[in-house]
Amino acid sequence: MSDQPRTRQELYDRIRQIGREEFILEEMIRYGFWPAQGTIPEDPADEIRRRGELQRELGKLREESRILHNEEALRKRLLQERLAESRRKRQETKERREKERQQRADAWREKKAQEITYLGEGVSGGLNNTDGDEERLQSYGLPICGKTAQIATAMGITVGELRFLAFSRQTSTITHYIRFKIPKKTGGERLISAPMPRLKNAQHWILNNILEKLELHDTAHGFRHNRSIVSNAQPHVGSDVIINFDLKDFFPSISYKRVKGLFHSFGYSEAAATIFGLLCTEPEIAAVELDGKTYYVALTHRHLPQGSPASPAITNLLCRRLDRRLSEMAENLGFVYTRYADDLTFSASGDSLRHICNILRRTESIVTHEGFAINPEKTRILRKNRQQEVTGIVVNEKPTIAKKELKRFRATLYQIEKDGIAGKQWGNSDDVMASIQGYANFVAMVNPEKGAEFQEKVRRIKERYGANS
Repeated sequence: MSDQPRTRQELYDRIRQIGREEFILEEMIRYGFWPAQGTIPEDPADEIRRRGELQRELGKLREESRILHNEEALRKRLLQERLAESRRKRQETKERREKERQQRADAWREKKAQEITYLGEGVSGGLNNTDGDEERLQSYGLPICGKTAQIATAMGITVGELRFLAFSRQTSTITHYIRFKIPKKTGGERLISAPMPRLKNAQHWILNNILEKLELHDTAHGFRHNRSIVSNAQPHVGSDVIINFDLKDFFPSISYKRVKGLFHSFGYSEAAATIFGLLCTEPEIAAVELDGKTYYVALTHRHLPQGSPASPAITNLLCRRLDRRLSEMAENLGFVYTRYADDLTFSASGDSLRHICNILRRTESIVTHEGFAINPEKTRILRKNRQQEVTGIVVNEKPTIAKKELKRFRATLYQIEKDGIAGKQWGNSDDVMASIQGYANFVAMVNPEKGAEFQEKVRRIKERYGANS
């Protein structure tokens, strides 16, 4: 009796467990309404029991199927959850990487706005070195600007503009120079590279704030305040012998590396010296047309361009040791030495003339050692019995201009005053009026009395024919 259901819930559980028909059969046997199992041959109750067993087995199978179905659903759900988690993580990674990329881009833009890390192949190695010698710069009275942003600020431009002006390109679609050729007095042509306004402004800043603040050797007379071809010629007046040398390819022979080294020697950081050197140098280029577009292709290494406002001052600074060595050599041999740009002049009188061969030999040796070359075709030894000239000034007795040249100029002014400027020519310029005015001023610088006479004639010509005729 203890196995019998005691509560309604237990009754319901038992019926669900063995089935309704088998439960009724058990109850009928228990109450004596049906014989016990095995007492009746071919008992119909066996069929009920078999169906019950089958139902139970089927129930077990259904339960197992349900469990298996639930596991599949669970696996599917877990897979979906993992996929969703994977998508979420991928999205987070994507957003993080995009944020990091944006941060790097912002940092790079900020860095580009403050620094220059690359200015072309072969010239960018020292741009990370921004440490200079401030004590040396202060001793020279030079602006302290070792970093890119400091240079740009001092020049009144942005770092981007500074990068644009200093960038060294082997091939480019832009050029910072206007190039043209002018005839030389001695024959041939001279290449002039005139910088565009923005680069010219930067070069003027370098000239005014750095180059002109440094001392030059006293024997240098070219491109200096209160110095001229007249001051260059004056020390040689009345000498028994004048020796003239000419430095070959003067500006092109001064390379970017030498210019960079010059700025570095002042105390500037390697980064600043690199930028200044690039701003002041330029290679020779060829303009090439391709598919209707013009490309400027570098033909040489970078060097000082003739036409830059900074180039003459740089040559004077680079020649300080040359001037000192030649001056000391000349003084030891009893000669006087001066230099005007690429013209070297020695003069002497009396017993010192026996050292002429020494001057010739030792000058060539010193010039070569300093990285220059003498043009042998322009070396001249002028004695007192013939016309002696120093940078175009006759110095036999006093600084003057050759009588033949003055006579020809006087004749030209007479013809222009008489017949007008049509068909007339003076010098190599097409602007006749500007040429005669310039030459009259030149004469006035050498010989004020004759110059005043010529200037008056030019004034009358301008009044008669107009300054722009």
